[in-house]
Amino acid sequence: MLKSKTFVKKTRSGGVMKIVREHYLRDDIWCGSEVCSECQQDSTTVLQKDAIIESNLCSFPHYLVPDTNVVLHQIDILEDPVLRNVIILQTVLQEVRHRSAPVYKRLKDIIHEKEKHFYTFTNEHHRDTFIEREPGESANDRNDRAIRVATKWYSQHLKTSESGDDGLKVVLLTNDLGNKQKAENDGLLVYKCEEYIKSLIANPELVDRLALSNDEKSDITSSKVLFPEHLSLSKVQAGIKNGSFVQGTFRASRDNYLEATVFVQEEGKESTEVLIQGLENLNRAVHQDVVAIQLLPKSQWLAPSSVVLQDVGKAKDENVEEVEEEALGAPTADVAKKPTGKVVGIIKRNWRPFCGMLNVSQIKESTRHLFTPADRRIPRIRIETRQASTLAGQRIMVAIDGWPKHSRYPNGHFVRSLGMAGEKDTEQEVLLLEHDVPHQAFSQAVLSFLPKMPWSITPEDMVRREDLRALTVCSVDPPGCTDIDDALHCRELDNGNYEVGVHIADVSHFIRPGNALDQEAANRGTTVYLCGKRIDMVPELLSSNLCSLRCQVERLAFSCIWEINNKAEILKTRFTKSVINSKASLTYAEAQLRIDDTTMNDDITKSLRGLNKLAKILKRQRIEKGALTLSSLEVRFHMDSETHDPIDLQTKELVETNSMVEEFMLLANISVAQKIYDEFSECALLRKHPAPPPSNYDILIKAAKSKDVEIRTDSAKALADSLDVAKVDSFPYFNTLLRILATRCMMQAVYFCSGMDSDFHHYGLASPIYTHFTSPIRRYADIIVHRLLAVAIGADSTYPDLMDKHKQSALCNNLNYRHKMSQYAQRASVAFHTQLFFKSRGILNEEGFVLFVRKNAIIVLIPKFGLEGTVFFDTKDKKAPNLIFDDEGPTLTVEQHTFRIFDRVKVTISLDDSNIQHQKIRMALIDPIIPGVSVPVPDMEPQPKKPKLDR
Repeated sequence: MLKSKTFVKKTRSGGVMKIVREHYLRDDIWCGSEVCSECQQDSTTVLQKDAIIESNLCSFPHYLVPDTNVVLHQIDILEDPVLRNVIILQTVLQEVRHRSAPVYKRLKDIIHEKEKHFYTFTNEHHRDTFIEREPGESANDRNDRAIRVATKWYSQHLKTSESGDDGLKVVLLTNDLGNKQKAENDGLLVYKCEEYIKSLIANPELVDRLALSNDEKSDITSSKVLFPEHLSLSKVQAGIKNGSFVQGTFRASRDNYLEATVFVQEEGKESTEVLIQGLENLNRAVHQDVVAIQLLPKSQWLAPSSVVLQDVGKAKDENVEEVEEEALGAPTADVAKKPTGKVVGIIKRNWRPFCGMLNVSQIKESTRHLFTPADRRIPRIRIETRQASTLAGQRIMVAIDGWPKHSRYPNGHFVRSLGMAGEKDTEQEVLLLEHDVPHQAFSQAVLSFLPKMPWSITPEDMVRREDLRALTVCSVDPPGCTDIDDALHCRELDNGNYEVGVHIADVSHFIRPGNALDQEAANRGTTVYLCGKRIDMVPELLSSNLCSLRCQVERLAFSCIWEINNKAEILKTRFTKSVINSKASLTYAEAQLRIDDTTMNDDITKSLRGLNKLAKILKRQRIEKGALTLSSLEVRFHMDSETHDPIDLQTKELVETNSMVEEFMLLANISVAQKIYDEFSECALLRKHPAPPPSNYDILIKAAKSKDVEIRTDSAKALADSLDVAKVDSFPYFNTLLRILATRCMMQAVYFCSGMDSDFHHYGLASPIYTHFTSPIRRYADIIVHRLLAVAIGADSTYPDLMDKHKQSALCNNLNYRHKMSQYAQRASVAFHTQLFFKSRGILNEEGFVLFVRKNAIIVLIPKFGLEGTVFFDTKDKKAPNLIFDDEGPTLTVEQHTFRIFDRVKVTISLDDSNIQHQKIRMALIDPIIPGVSVPVPDMEPQPKKPKLDR
């Protein structure tokens, strides 16, 4: 033991607690090198001598020791297969962990790759390399010194080892000039990371992956100052404290790169959104950064722009002032104005590597190019690369290094190539990366916690579990479903009531708290369903086999069983872990056929009829309480069995059995929510759906009013009732359109911990309490709920994290993020496959309805394909027609014709692939005919070089 330090800490009750920390030093820590014969070696060699990196600076065998800043800023370089035999000091690892969780995770992943030969040396516990912090020395300077001391020890240790290998050297990499000078004074071999990477003979392309240092950033920018200086963090914090600034998350607009909102959440106050407009006020903030903003005086408040800026694919330093004038706050009514502000400082950057494409510079021999991200909310990025001709036409990844105040764009560096743009595999990879969907193969560490095969139910499994194998249980799912989480049964009791059971896969039996399998599932949060592909939350052995409630096999389940009377009133509820044997795996259509076929009277069909009868009553009761029945158009693709390209596209049709399953899943979730909250009022994981603020309904009320229909929004019940009676003669689709629009007004439903919130209400379901219990194969929230319920009924033991409301709350934040990103990824997958579908169709004419009216465009919904597209009226290649926009309506008058929400229109649909990165469905107006705007009905003969139209 080196020594002990004693701290005094005040407790909440006002007492004092003494904390003693002891720091142990050892002299038996292995250096990790195969050439060393002094240390007591571990069983595996990490650092090898023969793997020489060819370098002009270091033509001898060497190990690399990067300092903290090199690891933080050059992680892309360290991940490259070229870099091997690297010593990661404990000092560096701890600093990286403290300063950047994403980089720390990437570094840990590299250390676990055996072929990389990265070795972690615990210098803070080695007798010869531990150093005390000196009086007046900053923590940063002490850590720099610790890195130099450890590097020096390595150099001497390897020289004096019995192998006597003088040829092997240790190279310190640092970008800190002061640290470099001190290392040279200590006689160490030290280089800046850039000069070492540029010296590599066989790998010149690695230079492209260098993050730019501050000295190099100034070369790329002009001398003209374009943006205000960012305030220092201390000034920002002082401003927030005295109320002159507020902080929030910066959200860039998808439609207009000159506009953003900042979501501000202040303690004890309602959350607000502050509008930011114009390049100078946006002040180099990037989507999802945490920023400090200064609110402008009320006289300078603006309304959000109604202009949709078209992507014209240019990537020049064009003069943006003209665009700004047309795209930003035009004079508007005071009612429409929103609190407006400007960014004065950046509190936390939320940068990540971005996918996109290179715009190759027109200047011959230039190595400086602009990169256009796939995500329209991210600005273009300047990078230096010598591979521009190779990378043209490819999807690549680029990271931002910084954004100087005199540069129109941020500076960055090339990370890696993803493949040719437009290829299905490349586009799917981009889609997953852009939505931060963890999709790597499950690691060996994760797979090691799977049950050994062949697996069967043991007598130990049956302890505290009911045997329900004799029940007529069946599952009802979409076609092709292999991860079956839920099954149902219904039987009539002797007293005339019904016993109904919802049986859910007992995933928590296989995934135990805290192990690598559990941590991976918690990080992934949800299974992501793309067109023709599924990214599982848990390995396939569980998702499609041992946890899937397939028919005619015994499976472990968690059952929620009710006694229900003929009025669908619940008389008794009980929960039990169980074993079931499903008697049938049916699709919704197959289950519906059984219910409707009067000649079928077997036990499965009787069970389904009982469930369906009760479900209809339950649904009616929910709707009477004010539950909303909204609408969204989902599409189903029929894929070519060989090419996996979409050959047909249709909106999904729902049958009664969809609703039947949904009703009992909702009932189970509500019953379980009440049980876990009764038992654990502080740490129950619940799900709520906040009521939308009244302003969200403005567009819905205006749209209904345009057809002389009144929509009341003072409560969910009032909204549900007014939607039910909202009808327009000779316009049967009106009610569906209204419900689609109502869906857009809703807030996002979120997971939360009961001890950290007081509002539990689920607005959409009109339920005072709700959770997720019924899909543990594909949602991690359900696994936690299973664990809470198992403890509540004495079927399993608890563990500390389960009862820690702060940890539960942090977990909920991750689950909400993963759920949201998975929804976006699924929509992007549908959009991509829709583009593939139209690519082979030439030009189609279809009927649609106006969903939104903008200043320069209308957004049209095509019900047949569940497709939305924008019809622009101010295209660059034509003289703009006379446009009059009225925000009150809202209406847009084009020449003499006025467009309103829900107007019926006819459009041509085609794929515009002129910009390969942002291919889009292009719509043009056919009917109503507006001179100079409507396009003539296209010739329906096939276009040149396109396949014949599939009639």
